[in-house]
Amino acid sequence: MIDRFQAMRTFIRIVDTNSFTKAAQSLDMPRASATTILQNLEALLGTQLLVRTTRRLSLTSEGAAYYERCARILADIDDAEASVRQTPGGVAGRLRVEMPGLIANAIVLPELDDFHARYPQIDLVIGVSLRNVDLVGEGVDCSIQLGELPDSGFAARRLGVLEHVTCASPAYLERHGAPASFDELARHPAVNFLSPLSGRPLEFDFEVDGSPTKVKVDGFVNVCDELAYLTCGLQGLGLVQPPLLAAQPYLDSGALIEVLPQWKPLPTPVSVALVKTRQVSLRVRVFIDWLTELFEGAGTVNRDLSRVRQLLGGLQPA
Repeated sequence: MIDRFQAMRTFIRIVDTNSFTKAAQSLDMPRASATTILQNLEALLGTQLLVRTTRRLSLTSEGAAYYERCARILADIDDAEASVRQTPGGVAGRLRVEMPGLIANAIVLPELDDFHARYPQIDLVIGVSLRNVDLVGEGVDCSIQLGELPDSGFAARRLGVLEHVTCASPAYLERHGAPASFDELARHPAVNFLSPLSGRPLEFDFEVDGSPTKVKVDGFVNVCDELAYLTCGLQGLGLVQPPLLAAQPYLDSGALIEVLPQWKPLPTPVSVALVKTRQVSLRVRVFIDWLTELFEGAGTVNRDLSRVRQLLGGLQPA
């Protein structure tokens, strides 16, 4: 007799990952078992749920409707079980999240004891990187993202914005001088920060009279890590536009000096993203609510700088 709940979970995972192999791996079962379970489910329902080709899987109209119902049913079951468990907070399970290093180390991780006190039965698996995470394929429940989210497959909640500052080290300014205009800025060497989405260097951007203005800058060093980017700026390798949260201790000490202060860089949106088609479990909801509360202290992300000083204490200017 077919285990309907297992069949539903297997079907949902096959669709989410678009792969029998990936679904089977994530459910810790042989690929052949995932195939058999789906075949038995289709036989039980008397209809085809998926169209299989050598290159891709696609839902039939019946499969799409069944997927939506299954996602709601399984989420309701998870929530119902969590609500009656004899655990503080009534929520349990493993939660996988991804977030950028600066957000993790300066904002989220220092407050995790509060989250754990509220929900001690939730086990967190936290990935820290700026890479473009495959939420479905990697089984990630949600991720904190910087910038606008172009992928319509994501649902997102805005947490705040991350302010930036255009700056350079005193050694750099002694060698090259400070730019006084955008024309001069374009002739200055800069440290190139590579976009985690495209892999291409990001332009410097500013808000001028309420409108965004981008300036192409060039340099001989390209990095894709927040800490490496700040280090290059401190060593005088070029102009940089780091988050103000990371740069503030060095602006205060004089190790970095703001340039073009009359034009502020555009702030970067900070959002928590999850797969739009996936029913949101209770443990994901309480984590997102907690994140929202954590970021509500101000409209911009500019938290306790003592944490950032501790985090970045090993960096020394040239």
